[in-house]
Amino acid sequence: MNEALEFMLQRYDCKSRKDYENALKEIIQEIALLGLWRSKFFEKAAFYGGTALRILYGLDRFSEDLDFSLLSKDPNFSLDEYLKAIQMELQGIGFEVTIETKNKEYATGIKSAFIKAGTKTNLLKIKMPFEINNIIHRDELLKIKLEVDVNPPGGFQTEAKILLVPIPFSVNTYVPSDLFAGKMHAILCRPWKNRIKGRHWYDLVWYIAREIPVNLQHLEKRLQQTNHWQKNKKLTHDELVSMIEEKIAKIDFNQAKDDVVPFLKNTDSVRLWSNDFFIQLIDKLKSRP
Repeated sequence: MNEALEFMLQRYDCKSRKDYENALKEIIQEIALLGLWRSKFFEKAAFYGGTALRILYGLDRFSEDLDFSLLSKDPNFSLDEYLKAIQMELQGIGFEVTIETKNKEYATGIKSAFIKAGTKTNLLKIKMPFEINNIIHRDELLKIKLEVDVNPPGGFQTEAKILLVPIPFSVNTYVPSDLFAGKMHAILCRPWKNRIKGRHWYDLVWYIAREIPVNLQHLEKRLQQTNHWQKNKKLTHDELVSMIEEKIAKIDFNQAKDDVVPFLKNTDSVRLWSNDFFIQLIDKLKSRP
């Protein structure tokens, strides 16, 4: 095994197939970030979302996607050169991956791509035991979605965070209050049909437990961009609380738990989940204008 890969794997206590898959996915995510740094992507963009919270700020759950925001609007932005940099970085450390762009039938403010890796082949590269690997079908794919918002709302700040493996490098990211605003927008506005994103609610608990205030100005701009808030109307803390309480009343938190459990090492952290738990939690929410 590549020495850097071996060192990265030491951070995980892998016992089950799911443990190895989560570790593999996160290692691929971090190496992809290194490729983006080498290609100077972070001079134009910032990392945000659940995976940013996990890798850069210590969120105690695994995450799936790589989400980025340009620092300023650019509808002509192209991912091509950066995807090549990611592929070179991953192949250089020994992974076998393909990267495909997602061409949408209609114009959106999001540029998308998928990193695809053969699950069986690449798990062997991190020395998953053969008795586990033998039950994986050879055609199974591990997929990581990469998205870039090319029409970002304003009102956010960024900071540089240092990662030390495989080598020291820097990632430009939203500050925690603005990451929280993005998470709050996802909770309030994303339609999930019958699939409740328990991961969003888990992250909400994480932010509130650490007394991180949500940036109301950035959240307001996000809500206005998606037509969930009136233009020129200021969002207040009390109005935000009212919106969240209305959302909580509609959520089946047993379904929410089912969504997040595969991403957790310790499932006791969601045992208390209920509508009443989240109503009480929101009393502890902090915000800043």
